[in-house]
Amino acid sequence: MRAWTRSVAWSAALAAALAAVTVVSAAIGPVSVPPSAVVKAVVNTVAVPVGVEFSSLGGGPLLLPGVDVAYRSPFAFPVDDVHRQIVIGVRLPRILLAALVGFALAAAGTVMQGFFRNPMADPSIIGVSSGAAVGAVAFIVFPVTLSATVSLPLVGAVGVGVPDGAGLSLFAFAGALAAAFGVYAIATRHGRTPVATLLLAGVAVQTFLGAVISYLQLQAGESLRRVVAWLMGHLSGAAWSDVAVTAVVVPPLFLLLLAYARDLNVLLLGEEDARGLGIAVERTKRILLCASALITAAGVAFAGVIGFVGLIVPHMLRLVVGPDHRVLLPTAALAGGTFLVAADTMARSGSTELPVGIVTAAVGAPFFVYLLVSREVHEL
Repeated sequence: MRAWTRSVAWSAALAAALAAVTVVSAAIGPVSVPPSAVVKAVVNTVAVPVGVEFSSLGGGPLLLPGVDVAYRSPFAFPVDDVHRQIVIGVRLPRILLAALVGFALAAAGTVMQGFFRNPMADPSIIGVSSGAAVGAVAFIVFPVTLSATVSLPLVGAVGVGVPDGAGLSLFAFAGALAAAFGVYAIATRHGRTPVATLLLAGVAVQTFLGAVISYLQLQAGESLRRVVAWLMGHLSGAAWSDVAVTAVVVPPLFLLLLAYARDLNVLLLGEEDARGLGIAVERTKRILLCASALITAAGVAFAGVIGFVGLIVPHMLRLVVGPDHRVLLPTAALAGGTFLVAADTMARSGSTELPVGIVTAAVGAPFFVYLLVSREVHEL
């Protein structure tokens, strides 16, 4: 069977599994919701444009044309209003954010394992997670008010501000990118970036950033609980705005990684062989590193540091579908989303909600050990 045919077949099966896990997860909670009600509530939110109205915007001498589009759902399944609010307003944003974050971490982990030709690599290997942690913890310990007043012509003074939650995610995203590109800058000499040097630079930067995080924890005071919760990974309080931002960033970056799946296969042979086969090795490495750093940063910025997803899921799928990244990358990403949704469901199902990072480590680590013991896995 051709690689892309296998990829479509496996991806369709895993997408169906993700949809099923999403429905089950949305049904589980302090208030149980029948799965059929979950499906009906979601389907009822589907809306199509039914009309267009033209209007004018502005006032005084400045009038701008405006267009108002009216939407209406073609479905009207009967759903209890309380169930609808619980599913759409509370649970679904958290579930979709978990799916996107797991998707991003697993995709980045797959690329990192192929890039370094090491099944023990994960997205944090180039310092992304540590950098995000420094940015987020620094914002928690030394909060910054991100607001200003801007004077606009014909409008006057307008207040512009960033909410506290968005500021935290922004600092985490900036810290992740700063660390990743710092590691890349340290490892690059004369336009070339040796993989071994990049790995060692990542380890050194992670160690240094770990010390910075420890210092910030000592300075946290009453904010320590919030710091620890973020470092353990969390999805509580997820909002539709978080889902929207993540959904805008993650899919395009994933498509970019998928476009380089064949080149990543060739890089598994070694850089010299890849050059001999016509691959622009250094450019490909830069693109893969940049896209992996961005997609990981988009995930950890909203969910905190969640371990094991980018390590276990790609490794597990590689044993099932093989090392061809044209098949492995999409299947591992979908499996990562499914895994994190299931883990978060477990985290919030007990009498006390746990950070999702604890669940991914507690469930993932024993399963990973089982895979290593039951099968001989020494290389990709």
